[in-house]
Amino acid sequence: MENLLVIQSGGPTAVINSSLAGVIKGGFSHPDKIEKVYGGLNGIEGVLEERLVSLELFKNPEALRLLKQTPSSYLGSCRKKLPAIGEDDALYEKIFDIFEKYNIGYVACIGGNDSMDTTDKLSKFAKEFGKSVRVVGIPKTVDNDLVLTDHTPGYGSAAKFVANCMRQIALDTDVYQMPSVVVLEAMGRNAGWLTAAAALANDESCTGTDIVCLPERSIDKADFLAKVEEVSKTKKTIMIAVSEGIRDKDGNYIKENAKRGGDAHDRFGHAALGGAGKTVEAWISAELGFKSRSIELSTLQRCYSAGASLCDVEEAFSAGFEGVGFAAEGNTGIMAGFVRASDAPYKMEVKPLPVCEIANKEKAVPDDMITADGFGMTQKFLDYALPLIGGEPELIYKNGLLQFAPTIK
Repeated sequence: MENLLVIQSGGPTAVINSSLAGVIKGGFSHPDKIEKVYGGLNGIEGVLEERLVSLELFKNPEALRLLKQTPSSYLGSCRKKLPAIGEDDALYEKIFDIFEKYNIGYVACIGGNDSMDTTDKLSKFAKEFGKSVRVVGIPKTVDNDLVLTDHTPGYGSAAKFVANCMRQIALDTDVYQMPSVVVLEAMGRNAGWLTAAAALANDESCTGTDIVCLPERSIDKADFLAKVEEVSKTKKTIMIAVSEGIRDKDGNYIKENAKRGGDAHDRFGHAALGGAGKTVEAWISAELGFKSRSIELSTLQRCYSAGASLCDVEEAFSAGFEGVGFAAEGNTGIMAGFVRASDAPYKMEVKPLPVCEIANKEKAVPDDMITADGFGMTQKFLDYALPLIGGEPELIYKNGLLQFAPTIK
């Protein structure tokens, strides 16, 4: 009998705790192999500080149900990147000494690309130095940029939020007679999956998006303004979605100004972004004279659990649950990824994918999902993404307020 440890890291999503609930449920479903389920507070940083807590309270089905609808990272998060194996093995020895102290035989890392890097390094160290700990990755990211997997838990709910925002803002703006332009900025540094979801806003009842600008296509200012002017000939209200990571033809990030973020980088070496929407808004106002405004969705797009996709909630839970099952079977160094078994009807399967082929790689939106002019999405993207935003979970409210899981004492 060994224990299971689960950690969360990176930016949260609306369904990251649904994956956590799946991991916990999975741990309780293997009483012959797993005795206790622990949570590491604030990711691997909390593990290093021995801030491990029992998750026994989630044997209560009601508490587990509340956890599934709780936004943000219930266990807290961190953005710590482990060193390469061989650079600081004392750090790894400390981590595995703590695992031994708490009889940890299974570790589940819920997160995005950097978390899959942690999964990969921990599993490789364990193999190289004869540790019996099995380490699995549980994917999450609104960016949808993890390779090999069909898509990533968290993306469907964020995509649903972006699409519905575009539809409702379009109707709100269209009440006035004057021509106007709305520029909505969505998350997406190098991959434009989330911004692309704005194209889902269009149906027979509403045209919520006219132009989409992704990091996968460089933006030529003259071509962009010509496209806006073209749309203005047939539409009074023009709706534009841009990724925060759009670049000009020289490969430079388009920012509000040099001072906002400047040349600053985060601890992973990512350039600080900011103001892509504001910049595009300024182009339109100055060059075309249209009334324009920009909207930055900020953290709402990744944490709005009240508008989550039922498909996303269920798949996130399944990834966590099946991931523990893979570990219990003896698998390590894998990620619980999605393989699309069928488009019509939509059917997804969870499979163990090699995390060494996933960590530190990014999946861009493919060319055949982007229109030839670079300002829209093809039917192939719509067919791919539409099932992911489907369904509405039955949520628990009290006095009109969404209820969350009880905090750990």
